[in-house]
Amino acid sequence: MTGKALITEQTLASKQFKHNSDLRTIGVDEAGRGPLAGSVVAAAVILPSGFHLPDLTDSKKLSEKKRDLFYQQISDQCYWSVGEASSIEIDQINILQATMLAMKRAIIDLQEKYSKCRGKTIFNVIVDGNRCPDVSNCIAIVKGDLSEPVISAASIIAKVTRDRHMRELDKQYPKYGFAQHKGYGTRKHLLTLSKYGPIKGVHRQSFEPIKMFS
Repeated sequence: MTGKALITEQTLASKQFKHNSDLRTIGVDEAGRGPLAGSVVAAAVILPSGFHLPDLTDSKKLSEKKRDLFYQQISDQCYWSVGEASSIEIDQINILQATMLAMKRAIIDLQEKYSKCRGKTIFNVIVDGNRCPDVSNCIAIVKGDLSEPVISAASIIAKVTRDRHMRELDKQYPKYGFAQHKGYGTRKHLLTLSKYGPIKGVHRQSFEPIKMFS
């Protein structure tokens, strides 16, 4: 579907639900589709009424310091959840399906937590990109992390969460430099792989560069 068609669907959904006081919008984004190692992480966020964070945008456009600051504010003031799909799951079902699975896990967990606290709720889900996970009332918005604050918030939660996971991996495997490259296929990472080989359960064995070193 084209970006224009997706945005049109979003507008229709907003009109359908705008008078329903039990409706809450969940924004969803992911981090970690491209790296050679680690999980893919998705975040789902509900912004409280009146929430406003100046300069909130796609996490990739923010400095690490600002992402960490925003992460703290979002995690303190918003409802949120994260879902992951491991490198093993990525190898089993491919990165696209693993990303959808991580998103679905984050959405379902947030829906359950929110409903437990606030009672019966209708959820409208908006996802960055051009594809939705298998959940109800979901709309995909191309570059939604730039246009929808709730998706921007999700992108920050996902990115910071994954970066922290990679720093933990760095402590376990200090020779690989995960804290610096976060699992991406940098020259340093590839040189390390050529010297030490991939780590089972950490590196994505189905990704082409990893196959060279297996």
